[in-house]
Amino acid sequence: MIASHEEFREYVVTRGSALLRAANQLTGNPADAEDLLQAALAKTYVAWDRIQDRAALDGYVRRAMVNINISWWRRRKLEEYPSDEIPDIPVYQDPGHRYDELENALRRLPARQRTAIVLRYYEDMTEPEIAKALGISVGTVKSTVSRAMAKLRGDLLIPGQRQPLG
Repeated sequence: MIASHEEFREYVVTRGSALLRAANQLTGNPADAEDLLQAALAKTYVAWDRIQDRAALDGYVRRAMVNINISWWRRRKLEEYPSDEIPDIPVYQDPGHRYDELENALRRLPARQRTAIVLRYYEDMTEPEIAKALGISVGTVKSTVSRAMAKLRGDLLIPGQRQPLG
């Protein structure tokens, strides 16, 4: 048991920051990301001795984070309402390096849209897989991803441009 504990601790030390980035992409909020990662790691620790393939640990933790995030998302009341108004777009220093801007745009998406985008483009899940994970139809996945991408494209416009940077 002590060896398992040390092995788990070493895994968390080694992979923790990468897993936290994935959690942040799912939640869009650093504090929520820390809570999500902690909950996923707690589940992983309980199952540690049953996980045979150590090479699949990241996938196990990411899947736990997705499942926990979906569970939390379903429990929450709708506190954010979509708006037809696009916020003011800041002036950009260097349009070639916009990773932070993309992260911020992802955070502004409603929870379901953000989760669908992360599952589709970060986790590379298919639409049927996303539908199953979220408990919605494939058509709803398609429309959710489409609306989210439209919002992201709108958020990533440079002032004075009519087309998204790409």
